[in-house]
Amino acid sequence: MSAASPILLTPGPLTTAAATREAMLRDWGSWDGEFNRMTSAVCADLLGIVHGEGEYVCVPMQGSGTFAVEAALGTLVPRDGCVLVPDNGAYCARIIRILERVGIPCVTLPLADDEPASAAAVEAAFVDEPRITHVAQVHLETSAGLLNPLDEIAAVCARHDKRLIVDAMSSFGAVPIDLRRSGIDALVSASGKCLEGAPGMGFVIVRRTLLAQCAGRSPSLALDLHDQWTYMEKTTQWRFTPPTHVVAALRCALDQFIAQGGQPARALRYARNCTALLDGMKALGFTSFLPPAVQSHIIVTFHAPRDPAWRFADVYAAVREAGYILYPGKLTRVETFRVGCIGAIDEEDMRRAVAAIGDVVEQLGIRGV
Repeated sequence: MSAASPILLTPGPLTTAAATREAMLRDWGSWDGEFNRMTSAVCADLLGIVHGEGEYVCVPMQGSGTFAVEAALGTLVPRDGCVLVPDNGAYCARIIRILERVGIPCVTLPLADDEPASAAAVEAAFVDEPRITHVAQVHLETSAGLLNPLDEIAAVCARHDKRLIVDAMSSFGAVPIDLRRSGIDALVSASGKCLEGAPGMGFVIVRRTLLAQCAGRSPSLALDLHDQWTYMEKTTQWRFTPPTHVVAALRCALDQFIAQGGQPARALRYARNCTALLDGMKALGFTSFLPPAVQSHIIVTFHAPRDPAWRFADVYAAVREAGYILYPGKLTRVETFRVGCIGAIDEEDMRRAVAAIGDVVEQLGIRGV
C-alpha cells in the first residue's frame, strides 16, 4: 500500500493478486495451441460458475464489458425486435444508448436510483407494450450499488416467452446466478470485476440454440458474437488478435477463485469487506445512499457532506496519497462518492482505508459529516 501502488476501492479495474499480475509476464502466440487450450479452459470454468454447462456456450470478446454488452444486444436482438430496459442507473442508460445507436427499438421503464426493478413492473410493461420481445436487465447497477431481483424478473420473462439478456458485469462470481431452468437467455460480464482478473476481456454466456439463429444479424464485424463463436468452434482460435496477457491473468485468477471456494467464498469475503466499510463510515458520520434491503456488497455509494470544505477532488487526492483510490459518484440528483468492496482485499484493508478517509476529513477540516 502506497501512493505509487494504491489499493483500488473501485468496481473495476480493481486490485489484483500478485500471482495474477505475474501471469501477464509471459508472452503468448495467438495461434499457439497452448494458448487456445487456455482460452477453452477459461470459458469452461466461466460456464461452470453459473451452471451453464451443456445448454449454454461462453463466447469471449476482446475489449471491456461494454464491448460484450453491445455484442450481445447487436447479435441476439433482431432488427424488428423491441427491448424493455428497466432504468435505475447509468449502466442501464448506457444500454439504452447502445440500442439507439444500433437502431433497435426499446421501451424504457423509468425507476429512481434507489428503486429496484420488480417482476410486477416488468410484467405490467409487457401488457402495456405488446411489441416487447426482449428484456435487457442490469443485475447490479454499479452507479449506486443497487441489486435488482434477477430470479423474479427471469421467471416473469420465461412465463411471457420474452428473451432476457442480463448485464452481470459487477455481480458475476460474487452473487449467486444459476442458469439451470432459468429464464436467462444471455449473461454478460468481464474479466476485471469480481473474478479479480485484469480488464480487457468481456464474455457472453448464451443459449446455444439462440446463438445458432443469429448468423449475419450483427451490424458490426468486430462485435459479431455469432461469428466469433462459430470461428472459435471451427478453429479453437480468436478471429482477431486476442488479449493474450489478459486471458492468462484470468486463467490465474480463476485458479485462485476455485481454490478459495468459488462464488460462496468470494461473496463472503466481499460481504465482510462491505460490513467493515459501512460500520466504519457510519462511525465517521457518513450516510450510505441505499437502504440495506437493496444494497449490494460490491460497491457502496455515500452522500457527500454538505460542508463547503468538501471537494471530492481534494479528498480523492489526499486519500490516494494515503494509498487508496476512491470512485466519484455517478448519480445526478445528489452529490455522492463510491467505495468498492471487491478485489484482492480483505476487511482489514477496508478498515485501514476507512481510517485513511477519517484522517483526510480531519486534515481538510470538513465538518457536518
